[in-house]
Amino acid sequence: MPFLLPMSRFAHLIFDLDGTLVDTKADLAAATNHVLASFGLPLLSVAQVADYVGHGARVLVERALGPANACLVSRGFALFMEYYGAHLLDQTRPYAGIEPFLATAHARGLSLSVLTNKPEALSRVIVAGLGLASYFTAIVGGDTLPAKKPDPQGIAYLQRLTGIDLAETLLIGDSRIDVETGRAAGVATCGVTWGFGAKGLATLPPQFVVDSPEELYSLVLS
Repeated sequence: MPFLLPMSRFAHLIFDLDGTLVDTKADLAAATNHVLASFGLPLLSVAQVADYVGHGARVLVERALGPANACLVSRGFALFMEYYGAHLLDQTRPYAGIEPFLATAHARGLSLSVLTNKPEALSRVIVAGLGLASYFTAIVGGDTLPAKKPDPQGIAYLQRLTGIDLAETLLIGDSRIDVETGRAAGVATCGVTWGFGAKGLATLPPQFVVDSPEELYSLVLS
């Protein structure tokens, strides 16, 4: 059941996807290890793969292969995308408490958007497959626009789309990249510590930090 909460202090919430709304690390690790196994290379732990997430799938593959195997990146990226596209909902789930929060915020009339460096098509499959699509006004992926996070272009696009002032916008994410993006765009930022990039948040602190969706409720609805 959605929580009964008062009026929001923000009118537009922009969410990162991986590590913020949904826990994708197991499926990302499986796809990454499929690539490594294809080349006879040592496999990585889920935690190691999670540390490489944030700048998009190609960078994830580059980091997993390492500098010594740079010649394999193009083939590895193709293998990754083929495998991940077929398995991206095997183990991926929304974080506990996220769906009720989205339902409440949407019911209160807030505009909700997704801004991720994951390709848009894959992002839409995940959001729809988990039953979250109806909550969002827009989903902007890493290939939707000419530039991806931390470039502020995505936030500018969403501002034009919603017509909501940047002063009433909050960017919510789990990594330093999200903080960099928010700062570049001139919007408030909120870091969530349940995701993949808590260490990055420590090096570039956002305006707000929450440890649970319940704390997020308290922050954005007052």
